[in-house]
Amino acid sequence: MPIKTPDGKLVFKIVYWGPSMGGKTTSVFWLSKNDPELIKGDLQSIADPTGRTLFFDRAVAGVGKITFQVYTVAGQKRHKGQRKVILQGVDGVIFVWDAQKEFWDDNIWSVNELKDFLIHEENGSKTPVIIMVNKRDLPNTVTKDEVRNVFDNVFDNGFSDILVYETIAVDGLNVKRAFIQLCREIVIRYYEAIKQA
Repeated sequence: MPIKTPDGKLVFKIVYWGPSMGGKTTSVFWLSKNDPELIKGDLQSIADPTGRTLFFDRAVAGVGKITFQVYTVAGQKRHKGQRKVILQGVDGVIFVWDAQKEFWDDNIWSVNELKDFLIHEENGSKTPVIIMVNKRDLPNTVTKDEVRNVFDNVFDNGFSDILVYETIAVDGLNVKRAFIQLCREIVIRYYEAIKQA
C-alpha cells in the first residue's frame, strides 16, 4: 500500500529486480536522462568500480499527486539480505531478465528468490509484475515466451496475464513502455482495492 502524505499525495514503491548486470540500473538511468518530465532529478547510485550496484539505486518519478519511489536492487547473490529489505512495502516489480542464454540459471535463481520474498510481503501475491526481456539486440538470446513459461511455472500460473516486453536498455527500447504500464497497474489496483474495502 502506498504512503499518503499530509498534502494528499500518494507515494508508491517500484523495485527493479533481476540478476547482476542484467540492465536494471541501465533502464532507470535511461529514463532519468531521457524523460525529465517523468523522472524528477538524477538517479542516485552507489556502484563499485565495475559498475555493479552495491546496495541500491534510487530515482523519483511522478505525475500530479502521484509519486513513484523507484529502486533497483544489487543482483549479486551475496546481497540477498539487502534485496529483502529493499523489497519491503513494494507496490510493483519490474523483473529485468538478462536474455543471454548463458545467464539462464542466474535468471531462474532470481525469479525463485523474488517468489520467496513476495510470499512474505503483505499482498505480495497481488503485487503487479512486469517483465523486461533485456539485451534482445545481442546474439544467442532466449525468447519472451520461454521467459513467460518460467514465470508461469515458478508462480504456479499466478502471473498468466503478465506483460512481457522485449527491451534494449542501453537504447531505451520499450523501457518507458514497461515502466508506464507498471505504474498504471499499480494505480488501478490501488483504486480497485479502495472500492472493495
